[in-house]
Order: sequence, then structure tokens, then C-alpha cells
Amino acid sequence: MINIENIKRKLKTIGKNIIFFDEIDSTQTKAKELAEKNIENGTIVITENQTNGLGTHGRNWYSEKNKNLTFTMIIYPKCSINELDGITKKIAECMRNAIYNVCNIRADIKEPNDIMLNNKKIGGILTQIITKGEKIRYLLIGIGIDVNGTNFPEELNEIATSLKKELKKEYQREDILLEFCNLFEKYCIEKKII
Repeated sequence: MINIENIKRKLKTIGKNIIFFDEIDSTQTKAKELAEKNIENGTIVITENQTNGLGTHGRNWYSEKNKNLTFTMIIYPKCSINELDGITKKIAECMRNAIYNVCNIRADIKEPNDIMLNNKKIGGILTQIITKGEKIRYLLIGIGIDVNGTNFPEELNEIATSLKKELKKEYQREDILLEFCNLFEKYCIEKKII
């Protein structure tokens, strides 16, 4: 079980407010609903089991229950839409660096939104910018990282893997989440996104 209170205690803006679900259809869908209600900036919607996770191009995102990181972050950017060009790649870089800092393994980025290890996918990023005219209303950042999962559907065995499968070791999921939030918040402050 992810220690939510421990994470919240250690973060400033991004991840200070975490909404946890033992099971939910999609963190992205729930985050969008909450963002429409102007929930706290930097809120994270996270779950132990996502039953209908959203991937890119309308695909579903598979995640093994209680083993991985599946979450969506809600950001209300104070920058222009042009200043968010390349944001998905920056998010991927922050996650790659978080994995390196926690697990001491260098993952690769397959642009624009896949995190790869040994030529197999361990994670994906789904970024949605919701606008009204030229103004950004909010940014949703959905992330799935296969941390400790080992049971993949047969059709994914050749293309997907997890940190545990590749490194033969279990990892604390909250350590990766904490490190990612700190790195991404630092980037957001530098770029005046938040």
C-alpha cells in the first residue's frame, strides 16, 4: 500500500493534496472532473487499481493492482500555452531522472511520451491541456509506471516490462513518486508554470 500521508508531508505544492482511490476506472477522468471544480493546484489523483486507464490514441493503459504507480496531476499553469511546448518531454525527463535517483538505472525516453527500459515500455505519460480560447484552464498529467508488476497480459509480454522484472528487485513506489514530484515542481517553478 502506498503511504499517502508520508508523501503529502514531504511535498510543497505538487502532491501536497492527494486524493487516493483503492480502485477507480481512470485517474485522468476523475482528475478532469475535479479540475472543473477548481481543486487545489498540484492535486494528485492516485489509485492502487485502475480498471479503465487511458493511454494515448484512445488505447487503454494496463496496470497490475497494488504494484505500480498510476496517477494524474492537476496543474493550473500561470504561463501562456506556447510556454508549455515540449512539456510532455520535460515530464518524461523528470520521471527518468526520478527512476535513476531512486533505482540507480537509466531509463530511456521514446518520444513523445514513453519511458523505456531494455527496449521495453515501463511507463507512459498522457498530457492534456484544457483551454478556453487562448487561455489555459488547466493541465492534466496522467502517468503510469510499471514498478513491481510481473504479470502482464500475453499481448504485452514482448513490449512491456517493469522495474522489478528487469532489475529483480522490489521498489518503494512512493519513493519514485516523491522524487518525481520534487523534480517536476522545481522545473515548474524555474519556468514560472506554477
